[in-house]
Amino acid sequence: MNLSITTSIDAKERVTIKVAGEVDVFTAPELRKKLLPLCQDSGTIVVDLSDVGYIDSTGLGVFIGAYKIQQNSNQGGLILTGVNQRLRRLFRITGLQDIIEIEEKAQGDGES
Repeated sequence: MNLSITTSIDAKERVTIKVAGEVDVFTAPELRKKLLPLCQDSGTIVVDLSDVGYIDSTGLGVFIGAYKIQQNSNQGGLILTGVNQRLRRLFRITGLQDIIEIEEKAQGDGES
């Protein structure tokens, strides 16, 4: 499956990366290429995963790398948003929800 990545800056000067598709061994390098440089050069990075249904271990590695860069640069933070129940469970099982900030989904989200 293809991966779609768009980038925008909001009124709070936060960089938002909207990801759509599956983040796996084939598509993770594309996400890494977009996300990691932003983590070095920007403040707070928000990654919107509302259109992502699957992340494998390679994809998790991209988020770990982004988190480490943000921690070392002291530029801001890494926030994941739009995380569905399946992905939330993955982040919980791996312990990543304890180190990476995950925003709660909006009310009325019926995804399971």
